[in-house]
Amino acid sequence: MHPQGSFTEQELMNDLLLSEKQVSSAYNTGITESSCTQLRQNLTTCLTGTQEMQFQVFDAMQKRGWYPTKQAPAQEVQAAKTKFSQEQNQIQ
Repeated sequence: MHPQGSFTEQELMNDLLLSEKQVSSAYNTGITESSCTQLRQNLTTCLTGTQEMQFQVFDAMQKRGWYPTKQAPAQEVQAAKTKFSQEQNQIQ
């Protein structure tokens, strides 16, 4: 147990990761709800920066074993690509 008010590096990084996800969501909402082209471009730039920071935090956590992931089987990846492609073709 750690002293009250003190957080481990893992807890801090997890909080940062969750915060970056929340900020990304807020930027995305702003982009989709804005009719001002310049504002949309600015928010998109901010969103991209936030996504890059989120990945850096995720990558650091993963390297420390704090965010384990598994590799998707190639067959599942191909099935997802096929499904997405079919849905995209239906829209066009």
